Amino acid sequence: MGKHTDTKEKLLETMTQLIWQSNYSNVGVNEICQQAGVTKGSFYHYFETKADLFYEASEHHWLGMKKDLDALFSPAFTPLEQLENLIQFVINIQKKAKTGDDNPVSGCPFFTAGGQAGANEIRVREASQKMSEHAVKYCVALVRNLKAENVLNSELDPQQVGRLIHQFIQGLLIYGRVYSDLDIVKIDLREGLYRLVDLQHEFRQSWADSEPFLQDDVLSLTVGE
Repeated sequence: MGKHTDTKEKLLETMTQLIWQSNYSNVGVNEICQQAGVTKGSFYHYFETKADLFYEASEHHWLGMKKDLDALFSPAFTPLEQLENLIQFVINIQKKAKTGDDNPVSGCPFFTAGGQAGANEIRVREASQKMSEHAVKYCVALVRNLKAENVLNSELDPQQVGRLIHQFIQGLLIYGRVYSDLDIVKIDLREGLYRLVDLQHEFRQSWADSEPFLQDDVLSLTVGE
């Protein structure tokens, strides 16, 4: 890897780390450059604005998340196992995230940045929208798989329910962060997803009865490392 490529990679990784530790609004170009060990001239060689770096950092972060989601939803797992994998995955991310405060719930700073962006920060909103679109595709596929397995009580529109799953997870994480309580997230996450997909009762599990089908070391869980 050449020097120029190394410099850009450092900026992308540093932006990702700082976003998880703080938030988009609080991270400035000076801090990014200092943490990455590069000059501002190098920064502006690759990116015109902080928003441009955020956009590419979100794509960079997504590549790691995609590997995790591909493992989560591998055909080697049944649709029910895929659903349980997703539930465990959301909680594991919160446990492993390295944030700059003592809040046990980090949420997803790449998603929430879009909601915090000002009217002129179109690039930031575009990055958040693109991240959401990526995630929704996996949720839609999950609903289709559950539907094909005949484990749902009713006919559902996979596209709509896939969007609702993503919206529910992100909203629940914000709620848990407000209350600084991961237990709230755990309790409501499982029940909420079961209700959204209208899973038949005989297939529903409690946290005490469930075992993650994916072990922690299978997933990269790239959250501000």
